[in-house]
Amino acid sequence: MRIPLSSFAAYLRRATGWRRAGLAFGLGVVMVLSMPPFDMFPVLWVCLPALVFLLQGTATVKQAFATGWCFAFGFFVFGLYWTAASMFVDIAAFWWAVPLAIAGLPAFFAIYYGIAAAVARRVGLSGITGAISFGLLWFLADYARGHVLTGFPWNLSGYAWSGVLPVLQITSIGGIYFLSLLTSLAACLPAALTDNTQKARRVFAGSLVLFALIALGGEYRLQTTLLGTQPNVRVRLVQPNTPQSMKWVNREREKNFQTLIDLSATPSEKPVTHIFWPETASTYYLAEDALRRKQIASAIPAEAAVITGVIRRSIDEKGDTQFYNSMVAVDGLGRLVAGYDKAHLVPFGEYMPLRKYNPLRTLAASGADFSSGPGAQTIRIQGLPNFSPLICYEAIFPGAVTDPNDRPDFMANLTNDGWYGDTTGPYQHFAIVRVRAIEEGMPLIRVANTGISGVVDPLGRITARLGLEKQGIIDSDLSTALTPTLFERWGNTPVWIVFILMIATAIVGRRSKPGL
Repeated sequence: MRIPLSSFAAYLRRATGWRRAGLAFGLGVVMVLSMPPFDMFPVLWVCLPALVFLLQGTATVKQAFATGWCFAFGFFVFGLYWTAASMFVDIAAFWWAVPLAIAGLPAFFAIYYGIAAAVARRVGLSGITGAISFGLLWFLADYARGHVLTGFPWNLSGYAWSGVLPVLQITSIGGIYFLSLLTSLAACLPAALTDNTQKARRVFAGSLVLFALIALGGEYRLQTTLLGTQPNVRVRLVQPNTPQSMKWVNREREKNFQTLIDLSATPSEKPVTHIFWPETASTYYLAEDALRRKQIASAIPAEAAVITGVIRRSIDEKGDTQFYNSMVAVDGLGRLVAGYDKAHLVPFGEYMPLRKYNPLRTLAASGADFSSGPGAQTIRIQGLPNFSPLICYEAIFPGAVTDPNDRPDFMANLTNDGWYGDTTGPYQHFAIVRVRAIEEGMPLIRVANTGISGVVDPLGRITARLGLEKQGIIDSDLSTALTPTLFERWGNTPVWIVFILMIATAIVGRRSKPGL
C-alpha cells in the first residue's frame, strides 16, 4: 500500500516520548545501509527527512537534542559495531572495554548530532529553509566529528556514494567534505515537499538534476582522462592473512615471518621491483636485527626492496624507551634505506589519552603507548617513484595524506584490519581510503594483513584487489599521477563557499514570505 509523504510526516510528528526515541534510533540504524559495504545511497533521502519530521514534532530544544542523539546513536552503534571486535583478540584483558566500544563511542559521537538537532529546532525546521538549515547543521556535525579531539571522519555522508564512482569524481574538486555537504543538503530537501508548494518541488528537482550533472561530469572524466604507467616498476603486495590472535604468539612468530618471505619469493611472469608488506608485518625489531634483514634480502632480487610495517624502538634523552608504529624499507643487501614513523595514532589503541591520569593499557601488542612521528612525508627509494606512506587509519583523513611541500607520485597504505575479522569495518576502511586517490589525483596501493588489499588508480578505479581473509599476493604495474587536483590546491575552500551561500539563502528565505 502506498503511503503519501504527508501521512508519513504526520505520523512521525505525532510520535512522543519513548516512541519517538525508538523511531529515531531505528531510522538511524536503517541509515547504516547507505554506507559501505551496502552502498544504498537513496536510504539517506528517506532517513534524514524522517528525522526532520520527528524533530518538527518536538516541543522543546531538549527534546530535539534527545531525538537527534537517538538517531545518531543508532547509526553509530550499527555502523561502528566492528570496533568491539578488536577486544575479542584478547578478551580476557579487555572484556570491560566491549560495552564502551559498542555503546560508549557511539554515545559520544551522537552528541554532535544532538546539538545539530537542537540548534535546528531553535532556528526553525519548516519549509525549504528549514530543510537547508538542517542539512547545513548535519554537515557541521560531520565536520566536527572529523576534526575535534584528533578527529574520526568515518562514514561521512559523502561516503554514501562509494558505489557510484562517477559521483565520487567531484572529490577531486572539493574533497569528501564537499560531497558530504552537497549530499546532506540534497537528502534533507524531501522534508520540504510536505508543504506541497511549487517552489519546494522545483528546489528538490533541482537537487536531483545537480547530482545527475555531477554523475555525468564524473563519467566524462573517467572516460576521457588518460593515465600513463610508471616505467620499470612492478610492485607486489603481500597479504599473509595472519590471524591477529596468533600474530604475536612467540611459537608462531618464525612461521609467520617465513610466510611473508615465501610469498615475497613467489615466481612471477614479470620481474617484481618492490614488495610491500602490511602494517607491523614483521614482529621483530628489524632496525636492530641484521639477521632478519638478511633473510628478507635473500628472498628478493639484489636491485629490489621490501617496504614493511614494523615496530621500532629508541631511547630518548631521558633514557626511556620510545615505541613507534613504523615503516622501513630493506634493500636487496639487507640494508635499511628508508623509514617513517606513524604520526596520527589511534586513541586507546596505540596511546592512552591523559596517560598521566590513566593507568589502563592500550590494545597494542606490548601494551605500551606508541609515540608519534613528525607527520606526512615523501619517501625516496632507488628505482621506485616517490611515495607517501600511510599507516592504518592515517589514510582516512582528507587533505592530510601527503606532504604539501613535496608531492609524491603515489600513496602506500600499510594496514592491519585483522583486529576486526569479517565485519563491515574492513570494507568501510577500503572504501574510505579509495577516495584519497581521487582527491589527490594519484594512485594508491593498500596492503593489509588479512585484507582488503588492492591497487587504486588516480580516478578511484580498483585495478587489483585481494579480498578479506585470503592469503596471497598482488603483482601490479603502477600508474602515473595526474597533475595536482583542485582539492589538492584549494583544500576545503569550495566547501565553505557553498556553506556560506547556503546560509545566505536560508537567511533570505526566512525574511521572505512564509512557506519558503
